[in-house]
Amino acid sequence: MIERYTRPEMGLIWDVDQRFGKMMQVEVTVAQVQAQLGLIPKVAAAAITKNARFNVKRINEIEKETKHDVIAFVTNVAENVGPHGKFVHFGMTSSDVLDTAFSLQVREAGQVLMASLVRLEKSLQALVAKHAETLCAGRTHGMFAEPTTFGFKMAGFLTELRRNKKRVKEALDNMNICKLSGAVGTYSSQSPKVEAMVARKLKLKPEPIATQVIPRDRHAEMMLSLAMVGTGLERLAIELRHLQRSDVGEVTEGFTKGQKGSSAMPHKKNPISAENITGLSRLLRGYAVSAMENVALWHERDISHSSVERVIFPDAFIVADYAVHRMSILLDGLEVNKKRMLDNIESSQGQLYSSHVLLALVAKGMRREDAYVLVQRLCHALGYGEHLKDKLMTSDEARALLKPKEIEEIFTGKKHKKAIKDIVKRVKVK
Repeated sequence: MIERYTRPEMGLIWDVDQRFGKMMQVEVTVAQVQAQLGLIPKVAAAAITKNARFNVKRINEIEKETKHDVIAFVTNVAENVGPHGKFVHFGMTSSDVLDTAFSLQVREAGQVLMASLVRLEKSLQALVAKHAETLCAGRTHGMFAEPTTFGFKMAGFLTELRRNKKRVKEALDNMNICKLSGAVGTYSSQSPKVEAMVARKLKLKPEPIATQVIPRDRHAEMMLSLAMVGTGLERLAIELRHLQRSDVGEVTEGFTKGQKGSSAMPHKKNPISAENITGLSRLLRGYAVSAMENVALWHERDISHSSVERVIFPDAFIVADYAVHRMSILLDGLEVNKKRMLDNIESSQGQLYSSHVLLALVAKGMRREDAYVLVQRLCHALGYGEHLKDKLMTSDEARALLKPKEIEEIFTGKKHKKAIKDIVKRVKVK
């Protein structure tokens, strides 16, 4: 059944209120640690903890004058704290609060995305288990190759998804970073002890060596991992699009009551979800390129990365989560036409089994080169409605080595099913 995408939690993470909220969380935590270490009065930290708040409208008003969003934010928080507001942002530079707060946003977005990836994994597992022995034509270069099973096809996508899920997790771990080392990262205004204690409270890791910002190779890795998720989704989407072609017809996307495929052609049931996912993957790869461009900043830093990240990170996480979620819905509602799969195998006129005919002849003593020439000649001579099995039955060369029962056995697909059944066990479908 087709559902609408209803995952507002990912979008809300990147809302401006959430951004400033994470920044305030960092400011309050820093003040608490500074007070604990005797760097600011405890009464000041208490006032900041109790009274710190912000108003986006007021921040925007201040920014019109300062032309600096962090100063506008700090000013607004400080005026709400009162006399002790002077200790807000004490010993910090803008990137300290921005980068650390950004890490918190990314971590939260990562949790939502990982949950979506787990759901997709379950959808693929269900198809693998259900169709492990559903024979269908394997194709190379878009042409018939050998028999496979639909479950085996899906098992390949399942293992790729698991690799991509691991990549995302590793990238999220590498972005779970706290940076409070001040201007150009030398800790000249604040002890590393503050950073270590704040990092522990926020469940982050201190950046070993920062310039004035967290090094952007971490951010690039994050975008690359999302691009890899998109690329994996696209590979699956293209497979499903090809299998839905009218002349193939092996699978069909779910089609709900009242849904229409074309304004002009009432018969159409188009692979719109797979096509949509294909397009979204292109966006994710584009974001990855932008993130790599952000790695090389001038000297200790510039702000050329900032405007890029404000676009690509919210968009990339929202797009990735949407695409993953939509693929889960597509797979859960996918109609698999087993009869059409068998019909397509038959339409190959037995040629899908040519390699096994070749092996059988060689096993019986024929030179491989001679066996290849014989099978190729029989295949290329097939007329409309003819079958390779029948050609073998009437071939003196083949019959000299293979009994009718042995020829029949080749074209049952039993060997393929048995081999695939053993391989599918490797993916440990739950």
